[in-house]
Amino acid sequence: MVCGTLIELPANPQSAMETSELLRELRIDRDGRSPRTRRRWLLLAAVALVALAAAGWLAWTRLAVPTVRTVAARAATPAGGAGSVLDASGYVTARRQATVSAKVTGKVTEVLIEEGMRVQEGAVLARLDDTEARAQLALARAQLAAARAQDGEIRAQLQQAERDHARAQELFNRQLVPEQSMDAARAQRDTLRAKLAANQEQIRVAAESVTVAQVQLDNTVIRAPFSGIVIAKAAQPGEMISPISAGGGFTRTGIGTIVDMDSLEIQVDVNEAFINRVTAGQPVDATLNAYPDWKIPGSVIAIIPTADRSKATVKVRIAIRSKDPRIVPDMGVRVGFLGAPSAAPAPAVASRVLVPADAVRSEGTVFVYAGGKVERRSVTPGQSVGPEREVLKGLRAGERVVVAPPPSLKDGASVRIAEK
Repeated sequence: MVCGTLIELPANPQSAMETSELLRELRIDRDGRSPRTRRRWLLLAAVALVALAAAGWLAWTRLAVPTVRTVAARAATPAGGAGSVLDASGYVTARRQATVSAKVTGKVTEVLIEEGMRVQEGAVLARLDDTEARAQLALARAQLAAARAQDGEIRAQLQQAERDHARAQELFNRQLVPEQSMDAARAQRDTLRAKLAANQEQIRVAAESVTVAQVQLDNTVIRAPFSGIVIAKAAQPGEMISPISAGGGFTRTGIGTIVDMDSLEIQVDVNEAFINRVTAGQPVDATLNAYPDWKIPGSVIAIIPTADRSKATVKVRIAIRSKDPRIVPDMGVRVGFLGAPSAAPAPAVASRVLVPADAVRSEGTVFVYAGGKVERRSVTPGQSVGPEREVLKGLRAGERVVVAPPPSLKDGASVRIAEK
């Protein structure tokens, strides 16, 4: 049923126009909005504009951080100071390095290491298939539980045998039972005592079996023997691994190789004709082939008391005094063994350092980088040495300076280091 209002339209045109105006006024304006709704939309639009402006400002400030290149200031060789009496070449070696393997043969199910990863002592490196080891552990535990349950039964029987023996003894003393009954009660008691002792030994053996099974299960988890960095990953899930070589090339003997970076040292071969110039504790300057401008201080640890007949050299171990992540095993290195300094070194010259020439501004300032920011520092520049410039005061060796700082760089500004 449709309900509505019937409007009778007049016949003359003027009445028709009036009627059209009335119908237009009766029409519902569905597009109209209240003033409150319009204010709400205006407020939301303003908030959105402010958020966009803040995001743009943050992006602009992030992009506005300049990218610079830095170089470490290096100490200049002091005139009259300690000079090199012997040069030799060698390699960086690690005194603590291990290829980690498992104690048992098994299939690798999980490998948790990658090259370059730092691991702590005891960290899990890999896991082997432990299905059989878990079954053996469950069996050992079940045998231990059975032995303990039997122990309770034997103890209950022994208590009854003790009471029977006591009653038989009393009756025998009163001459109410024959001696045969007394002997039978005593035998039953002694038998149960011996059975209890044997069961106690079985419980001990079962407990030891549980311990052995637990060790076998633990052997399926391969852990790091010491803290270090993984330099090689040798196995993948699904491969067989064994502590001994099985031959054929299908069985791995290790999961990976770990190096303790704190145990790095330098080993060089010194010609036996010049070994008399080397002494224990002697200071040295080491230079990596990869970083020819970086002098690494060190000292002689020991001279290995044997010579290589084929090369006529003697091996010398050298300690690295400066720990740095750029020093990695098997890097080539050149070593200069330093002699004793002269009696009167010039103190002003001994403190000078060398930096790239374009790191020093015309007004005698440099920008020193530390902690993501730069510090503008006044220095006393000296003479130019090839592409480098001497700094006599205001800068220490090892501090990093900005190379060719842009004119807009300010003191305390945040910077990004350019990737090499």
